[in-house]
Amino acid sequence: MDAQQFERLKRLRERIDGIDKELVKLLQERLEVAQEIGQMKAEACQQPLDVTREREVISNILKQNRDKFPPDGLRVIFGEIISACRNAQRPAKVGYLGPETTFTHMAAAKFFGHAPQFLPLGNITEVFEEVERRRADFGVVPVENSVEGTVALTLDGLHDFKVKLCGEIYLPISHDLISQSGRVDKIKRILSHPHALAQCRGWLQRHLPAVPTEEVVSTAQAARWASVDPSVAAIASPMAATTYNLQIVAKSIEDFEGNTTRFLVLGQQCPRPSGNDKTSLLLSLEDRPGSLFRLLEPLAEREVNLTKIQSRPVKDEPWRYLFYVDISGHIEDDKVKEGVEAIRKGCTFLKWLGSYPKGEMVNT
Repeated sequence: MDAQQFERLKRLRERIDGIDKELVKLLQERLEVAQEIGQMKAEACQQPLDVTREREVISNILKQNRDKFPPDGLRVIFGEIISACRNAQRPAKVGYLGPETTFTHMAAAKFFGHAPQFLPLGNITEVFEEVERRRADFGVVPVENSVEGTVALTLDGLHDFKVKLCGEIYLPISHDLISQSGRVDKIKRILSHPHALAQCRGWLQRHLPAVPTEEVVSTAQAARWASVDPSVAAIASPMAATTYNLQIVAKSIEDFEGNTTRFLVLGQQCPRPSGNDKTSLLLSLEDRPGSLFRLLEPLAEREVNLTKIQSRPVKDEPWRYLFYVDISGHIEDDKVKEGVEAIRKGCTFLKWLGSYPKGEMVNT
């Protein structure tokens, strides 16, 4: 680099420094406005999180950007700005299925940003308990995987606990095989969560058929174990490899592309309508022919789209089933409200779990 080029580089860097200085001032101004809004919400007994408004903010920013700045980067940047401003209004505690670096932890950070206090909990039931008893403001739990299906403990929690659904997250799942050495010949055991082992079963049979596998409570616990035992490899997230200082033996060993897990956000209040919402219900029916058809007919008559129905046995009542149902729209939408009231008449039990903005599906 000659002297002329060096001077030009110096001037460009000075411009960057000046822009950064203005950005900091604007961020400080934004924070002050957010704190004022937070005070107003507190006086009105409203929580700082407003999922619908936050979606509007991101959408408006992306429209103004017109793809000049990388959109994915802009989402991350403003997601963290919103997270910091929200947390300045009132610090939030978010419980999740721990420990750190689980996919649930990643989903929680994707939804809330990194500003809140995250509380790793031992199992799904504990997450429900912490939210119901208001020891946590929110909770994040997995509800279904595109390969392995529904998480039964989450459906049980939705029945047993008094919480509301206020959001959902879709997270692509990519599993890495990680160990201290990063060498296949050093692996004597492979540990992971049962779902992760199942999602990588084909790869393991092809590449490491003689190595025994063991189930543990989470992918993060498997990574933690591998960090203290050089003979152990873990199937876990890339984030776990970094956190526990492990080497990658093989990347993306899941058997199916597009493997995605849906997570639910638990809270006490549902967001207001956003125009692109989902309503979740839990219900049971009388045991007689055609009862399910008659139940869902009012939704079809009102052109309310049924997006999911999942049955779950009632533990203490043999041969009786609960149905977890997702429909498009918000409970405050007239046709949804009317449809739910119509089907209530044919139910022996109906619980409105919540209405919330639809999560963004991720193309992998």
